[in-house]
Amino acid sequence: MIQPGQTYRRYDRTENATIRIRIESFTPGHNHAWVVDADTGKRARWVLIRNLHASRVTKTGQPRRTGYVLEQPTPGPKDQM
Repeated sequence: MIQPGQTYRRYDRTENATIRIRIESFTPGHNHAWVVDADTGKRARWVLIRNLHASRVTKTGQPRRTGYVLEQPTPGPKDQM
């Protein structure tokens, strides 16, 4: 489930860099989430949720070639103690 505070990453082969984003807001039922750059908090933009993935591999076990992969789930109440 997509929640504010989660961090996602994507490796950009053209720039040879890792791009990290943080979810700022998401309304369940909508097809997009408002994100910012995870490191700077800048570059706010909309991202389609179909591009946000919980796993680095597809259902067939192949590595993902597109989209963002969940890097850090939102901590739950037990994790904050």
